[in-house]
Amino acid sequence: MNKKSENREYKSDVFSMLMEYGEYALDVYNALNRTDYTDPELVEIKTLEKGISLTIRNDAAFIIGTELNIYEHQSTYSKNMPLRSLIYFSEIIKSYLKDKDIYGRKLVSIPRPHFIVFYNGSAERPEVEVQRLSESYEHEEEIPIELKCTVYNINPYNNDNLKSESYVLNGYTIFVEKVKENIKNEDEEAISHAIEYCIENDILKAFFEDNKDEVLKNMTLDMTFEAREKIIRRDEFEAGQAEKSETIFLNMLSNGYDITEAIKITGISKERAEEIVRGNQFVK
Repeated sequence: MNKKSENREYKSDVFSMLMEYGEYALDVYNALNRTDYTDPELVEIKTLEKGISLTIRNDAAFIIGTELNIYEHQSTYSKNMPLRSLIYFSEIIKSYLKDKDIYGRKLVSIPRPHFIVFYNGSAERPEVEVQRLSESYEHEEEIPIELKCTVYNINPYNNDNLKSESYVLNGYTIFVEKVKENIKNEDEEAISHAIEYCIENDILKAFFEDNKDEVLKNMTLDMTFEAREKIIRRDEFEAGQAEKSETIFLNMLSNGYDITEAIKITGISKERAEEIVRGNQFVK
């Protein structure tokens, strides 16, 4: 198993770690394109030095022939994948063109890009969907540039035919589901036990044997980062709800409601209600 990339400035998620091996990238490529390439040397890894996130890198890119394949794993559904893919593509193509004369008369050729997202989050999504960059434009009638991302749902019972053609996608899905199962069962060593399960059952065995410590570290970091993002979104939502309640409370007082009744209806605390009243100089 020959690794093609040794970039470790930014931590990769497990999927991106897999895609740093030519044979694994080729396995996924063959499953998606119904090809049967067998030589990992055909794969030229082009993974970015930096991902969009400053903590977790979940993008992977490689060239086969005249095609640039940009793959990304997504555990939290986002409509911004085409925009992120545009950034990835720009960075990769900038590096690709560094020795080429784009100001000359001769046409400069570039590999044809394919943008693929593998989704395994908890939100209900179709098996396959296409996201377009044009959906981000403020004026949709003008489409000066288009970029399409094909999103494959690789959760259990989705795209089973695709996963049956790719031992990497199938093995990765089994590993993630095993982690989730262990967490649900309150297993304190959920990730370690999932790794051991895969090794014992010959599921991407060589990969997990060679990368056990790194997978454990990066998977833990990935889950911590994801949990932090969920907390931030929850706090932002709660803050917005609180602000909305306080606005309603003020409106009720302005329209003659008794403060006790306004507190009861809006659910804000008595202490906060008194602060609002003092701050807005209500005379009761």
